[in-house]
Amino acid sequence: MTALVSRIVVAVVLLPVVFLLVWAGGWWMVGLAAVAAMIALHELYAMTRELRPVLVAGYAGTLATLVGAAWGPEWALAGFFSTLVFVFLFKASAGAMPTTVSVAATVLGAAWIGLGLAHLVLIRELPEHGVLATYTVLLAVFASDTAAFIAGRLIGRHKMAPQTSPGKTWEGFVAGTIAAVVVPFFAFYDEEFLSVPESLALGAAIAIAGPIGDLFESALKRDAQVKDSGRLLLGHGGMLDRLDAFLFTSVVSYYLLIALVDFS
Repeated sequence: MTALVSRIVVAVVLLPVVFLLVWAGGWWMVGLAAVAAMIALHELYAMTRELRPVLVAGYAGTLATLVGAAWGPEWALAGFFSTLVFVFLFKASAGAMPTTVSVAATVLGAAWIGLGLAHLVLIRELPEHGVLATYTVLLAVFASDTAAFIAGRLIGRHKMAPQTSPGKTWEGFVAGTIAAVVVPFFAFYDEEFLSVPESLALGAAIAIAGPIGDLFESALKRDAQVKDSGRLLLGHGGMLDRLDAFLFTSVVSYYLLIALVDFS
């Protein structure tokens, strides 16, 4: 259970900081997302170095995406598309043209990490219940991941995706799903924000999107032939290992909340 202990230690240290900055909102939230994004991008581009991503363009495009999110989803998309402009500008200034795989690797970082965290910023910026919604998504993913990890270790027998992520089991997925559904149910109960069926739908969406995000990163790591994206967070691995589920759940959660709630 050494990995579990290190996960708990990292969570105890980082969660209060994350929750404080989320509560502060505004540029504090953007700054938190930017720091996490820069570290995660560094790990991703290290894994894909053979594809020769244009690092400066990826960092610039991701920052533009996160800053744009502070003003709205359309500005976040505009920031993301600026990545393509940065790729050609920086490569041209170096006297070369980017290859297809170089552009793809660069844009992957801005799309996956930049847009993923930008949608977490967008959730925080939702009127009235933005703080509660962000806390709920964060806690639901954390609870789901922890429950799946413990159940997988204790009773996991049936592999979920043995070729991509041998450690994931269906038993862990069931435990993680229960945790992901329970958190929004209690968080929004009697809050006049989401009804019970809507909160359960949000939990179910998180329960599905989170593992898909994990498997997506696992596939990239297997392709790059690495076990973890880094060692920064001890038992959690690298920053990207910690963010992989959030990068999918934040997008799904934001658009589901927009569909379910009238913010006008």
